[in-house]
Amino acid sequence: MNADTQTVFVVDDDQDFRDSLVWLLEGAGHAVQGYDSAEAFLAAYDGQAGCLMLDVRMAGMSGLALQQEMERQQLTLPVIIITGHGDVAMAVQAMKNRAVDFLEKPFDDEILLNLVSSTLKNAERLFETQARQQEIERRWASLSKREREVAELVVTGLANREMAEKLAISIKTVEIHRSRVMQKMEVRKVAELVSVLGERTQNPA
Repeated sequence: MNADTQTVFVVDDDQDFRDSLVWLLEGAGHAVQGYDSAEAFLAAYDGQAGCLMLDVRMAGMSGLALQQEMERQQLTLPVIIITGHGDVAMAVQAMKNRAVDFLEKPFDDEILLNLVSSTLKNAERLFETQARQQEIERRWASLSKREREVAELVVTGLANREMAEKLAISIKTVEIHRSRVMQKMEVRKVAELVSVLGERTQNPA
């Protein structure tokens, strides 16, 4: 994934401003989608990578309310807040809601384009991390309850005999479960399993 495959989403209920912003971003080579409301954006968004340029004050659902709804839905799209002169306090609140930055109207085109470029670079890493976590969770979900128990014991360094005693099963059964764990988690060495399960613990889905 790179900036060329990402989309800049523009949500602003001022059509003239929205159209000019879309034109500016498209002129800089970005794929852009514009929406006249937070509700329209939520209805259309299906997880594409990129970033969101969001007006903080709109009719209907506000920019702050959209941020909160995105948090509730666990949408990790980075947000750049667009604010008018009297909305700085709201923009500060948006930053507390984990917006990456805010721009006060009117803003310099070059500053905006540089901010979008840097945000997309960070978004690339964010979405790659998210995709990795989803893949790890998919693998983990494919394990049976017993296989998960064996996996958790494997990473502690216990020998097969010790695991068999702890789980009250035969060593042969441990070996079978251990083999299935390695296959389903798509790792070849215990060190790789430790690393993958470590990632899962540090970044739970």
